[in-house]
Amino acid sequence: MTASPPSSDHARRLALCLLPAYPLLAIAGAVSHRQIFALLALALLLTVLLLPAMLARRAAAWLSWCAVLTGLLLVWMRGFADLLLEAVPVLINVLLAIWFGRTLVTAEPLVERFIIAIEGAERLQQPGVAAYARQLTWFWTLLLGAQALLLTVLLLCADHGGLLQRFGVASPLQVPERWAAAWLHLGCYALLGVAFLLEYLYRRWRLRHLSHPGLHDMMLQLALHWPQLVRGKRVMPS
Repeated sequence: MTASPPSSDHARRLALCLLPAYPLLAIAGAVSHRQIFALLALALLLTVLLLPAMLARRAAAWLSWCAVLTGLLLVWMRGFADLLLEAVPVLINVLLAIWFGRTLVTAEPLVERFIIAIEGAERLQQPGVAAYARQLTWFWTLLLGAQALLLTVLLLCADHGGLLQRFGVASPLQVPERWAAAWLHLGCYALLGVAFLLEYLYRRWRLRHLSHPGLHDMMLQLALHWPQLVRGKRVMPS
């Protein structure tokens, strides 16, 4: 009998388990200046993004994985894997800022989708929730946009590996390379994690007249419903 593919929930949990290795490989590449670590970090990130579809045996996902991995190998052979890796945090923050920001001009800001996925649509009818959802969408838009700008400055101005120095342009700001690398590959993600935790605590205080799901349950629901949230579909809590 042919084994059935893993469930989508199981595949997403497996992908999330692999994700913590990404910053470790990225930092190893920045510290050792060995591009093999940058290549492995990029390959891991690609695998995490496509793993649920690959485990579901979708041919398009496997073809995309092979094609992008081949491109990464070519980039590595030409000595640009580290540059591509350093651009990843900038791209992530830019895309997330756009994702949050573009929903502010609609009737359903992004945080409302999160609330529906975790607690149900009726939660938005409770006092203060809808207004807070829009304010929180603004918060994440501004934070992510500001961090994308900061990361761009670090990428350009790092004193031994910044883009300006690589292209022979004098940098107006000298940033120690190890500090730039640490923030690009670890600090920027730590900031988002801390901001997420502090916002959760603030929300429990500000909306203390309401009950709130536990932090573990909230993160699990977001992880399980991530693809639907990205596509903008309304998701009812599991």
